[in-house]
Amino acid sequence: MPELHPLLRLPPRTDEGTVNVVVETPGGSVHKLSFDDERGVFVLKKSLPVGMTFPHDFGFVPRTKAGDGDPIDVLVLHDGPTLPGVVVEARLVGVIEAEQREKGGPPQRNDRLIAVGVKSRTFGRVHELTQLPRELVDDLERFFVSYSTALGKELRPLGRAGAERAEALLDEAVAKR
Repeated sequence: MPELHPLLRLPPRTDEGTVNVVVETPGGSVHKLSFDDERGVFVLKKSLPVGMTFPHDFGFVPRTKAGDGDPIDVLVLHDGPTLPGVVVEARLVGVIEAEQREKGGPPQRNDRLIAVGVKSRTFGRVHELTQLPRELVDDLERFFVSYSTALGKELRPLGRAGAERAEALLDEAVAKR
């Protein structure tokens, strides 16, 4: 059995109870990057259509498994983009609950956790999704719908919930691993 890459050996949570998020795709990128755990490298998965970029850093929580079989996804709001492979200590503030369908396939849950970087000067004091401007959360939801469409999938938002629900979803993803 191959040895796990150090990023995949990180615990989902820090000793302080915050979350370790491994950035795959930096904010502002037109390229969706994914961590290939077998090779231990970041690979280009898809380029977005002209004019579309990731609004903030997008990554995953190590040692988790979401409903789609991949590690649970997290969008991290902080002061600016980082780089692939950077581990951001983050606080979950909410979730955009969603159902995703691939062409002809059955719908499956693909919730998008929203977190803030705890060291962020701009977002570091946010603890709940409701503390963010509604326009920002609306924009994030629209991004995820458009992003899924660009990947040939359909994403249907089901609702939004706060930090408590996001934490419960993370706990479920940790238990599935």
